[in-house]
Amino acid sequence: MTTETPRFRLGFLSHVQGRGDDPRRTYRNAQELFVAADELGFDVGWVAQHHVPQGGGGLSSPWTFLAHAAARTRRIRLGTAVTVLPLEDPVRLAEDIATVDALSGGRVEIGVGSGSDEVEYAAFGKDAARKRELTSENLRVLRGALANEEVRTPGFRIQPTAGDYGDRIWQGVFSEAGARHAAAAGSNLLINRAAYGYDAPTDEVQRPWVDAYLDAWDRPHRPRIGLSRFVFPAKDKRTALAQIGDDVHRAALRMARRGAFPKALDVEEALRRFHSFHGHPDEIVAALRQEKVLPVATDLIAQFNPAVPDHDAAMRALELIATQVAPALGWKPAIGTATDTAIDTVIGAAAVIPSPITPVGA
Repeated sequence: MTTETPRFRLGFLSHVQGRGDDPRRTYRNAQELFVAADELGFDVGWVAQHHVPQGGGGLSSPWTFLAHAAARTRRIRLGTAVTVLPLEDPVRLAEDIATVDALSGGRVEIGVGSGSDEVEYAAFGKDAARKRELTSENLRVLRGALANEEVRTPGFRIQPTAGDYGDRIWQGVFSEAGARHAAAAGSNLLINRAAYGYDAPTDEVQRPWVDAYLDAWDRPHRPRIGLSRFVFPAKDKRTALAQIGDDVHRAALRMARRGAFPKALDVEEALRRFHSFHGHPDEIVAALRQEKVLPVATDLIAQFNPAVPDHDAAMRALELIATQVAPALGWKPAIGTATDTAIDTVIGAAAVIPSPITPVGA
């Protein structure tokens, strides 16, 4: 492995959810987040694939969405975290990926995973008990197709010709065994916002997974490790809770009905279970500096899910992540981005947030 340390990249993840029953508005608002993130200097914009709606909708066709985002943005990379690979035809998926990559000028990142919803598997005629096997087999075919190899029959290669995907394929994992499996496949690692089914803090549960992944990695290049976290900055904790508290509590109660969380938990415990970082930017920075997985991550991926904040609040939170939270952690925006005017052109000039606590590093 090379000794060069990868640049710390900043991403955001959208589950493309909204309030009400107007998917056009939900999708339009999600596209606006991509445009704003591009102007703010975010390195990667990710979307999650869900075939079954989850409290505010969701996105079943991520590559169609990303093709539109490619036309509206200039430099931000575009990825899925994740595409549910067992439910896809890997050759057909490779064609979509290669098309979006060509349209975007080579900006695609492809994250895959096995999913967990048995209803989705049933709807697509797949056996959920075989999800790891199906993921491995489809990933093998997908890699071959994206390497411009003949796939499934002599003489057939996908079009358009794919670019170099040697270091652009990611796998989402939920266990140490899954992390080792991703390393063996030569994939970058995606770590979920929270570890479900554990009483211990999420970062304490997940850090051994990342250590196992790095221990199992045997390729000559250094892998990337994407750490997804629920990050929602606002002018203070009370304001943040007003935007996200009820949504998070409802989501936790849904998780409890499935056995992933204990029953009858309150809002505070729900936020802990989702490993939430919320409040004033300085508070978030201080908390993230204690996060046990972040020191070995190469990519911090902020998301608001399971909350569905109002669009203006989401835009403001995105701005605060890019201008206050991430820079305090050592991130710098890409050269040529318009961080000073990006959000102002979308939602109007925002007031400076007073600091309720001693600034970090003061």
